[in-house]
Amino acid sequence: MVDNFQISGMPSISNKEFEILGKFIYEQCGIKMPSSKKTMLEGRLQKRLRQLGIKSFSAYYDYVTSSHGRENELVQMINVVTTNKTDFFREPMHFKYLVDTVLPALSERYGCGVTKPLWIWSAGCSSGEEPYTLAMVLSDYSEACRGFKYSILGTDISMKVLEEARRAVYSEEKAVQIPPATKKKYLMVAKDRSKRLVRIVPELRRLVKFRWLNFMERDFGMREPMDIIFCRNVIIYFDRATQEQLINRFCKHLISGGYIFLGHSETLHGLNVPLTQVAPTVYIKTV
Repeated sequence: MVDNFQISGMPSISNKEFEILGKFIYEQCGIKMPSSKKTMLEGRLQKRLRQLGIKSFSAYYDYVTSSHGRENELVQMINVVTTNKTDFFREPMHFKYLVDTVLPALSERYGCGVTKPLWIWSAGCSSGEEPYTLAMVLSDYSEACRGFKYSILGTDISMKVLEEARRAVYSEEKAVQIPPATKKKYLMVAKDRSKRLVRIVPELRRLVKFRWLNFMERDFGMREPMDIIFCRNVIIYFDRATQEQLINRFCKHLISGGYIFLGHSETLHGLNVPLTQVAPTVYIKTV
């Protein structure tokens, strides 16, 4: 079902219901629901109403805010309202800058990857394409720099996409952006070729850990300070005040001199954060 079309026989969402649900979504995961997203929200939640046998959006709100609903439905609501668009090797210049500049700098200054493991976090990792891309890049880098050690963490608020990330099975179409030599090295092809599926090789899957995380939580529960954070095409879904709070929260988990990578359409201009831009959408923590 396309988001822009209402499901036949299902209720439409009133302006008041949209306002109430939008406020609840913002409180739960920080995602802003402007009026331009009304049709999208209606279409996506209509599917949940139909599956649950609920007749109105007001009744759905009552359910999802109840103790039973918060336990059983809240995660489902978050799954359907979050956008999970991602690709392998998305914005490839970031990976080139990572290999050519960031990794050598962190190794030289702080011994990251040499005297201690390099910690890298894919925040808002969706179905895993970004952290697995990082695993491919770092695995190649470690072959050139013998003994280079690293750990990759991927987090997301959607349990659905995290399950997909852990399975690490993708359509061949999804893998088009992976360079041929890298594809041959790190992907397995399904035995049934008609399915046109590939899977990340086990040795690469073992390099990436995934866990659920809501950015609105005050404590991210990180055991180790991060050296690099990839948070690309994530903060565009938040208002400026939430963006500033979130970036400062990220910085608490980033070493001084560590790097943050943002998406090509994102900017920190005007935000009070301890970061300095060193390349397009790449920032270094200055304190």
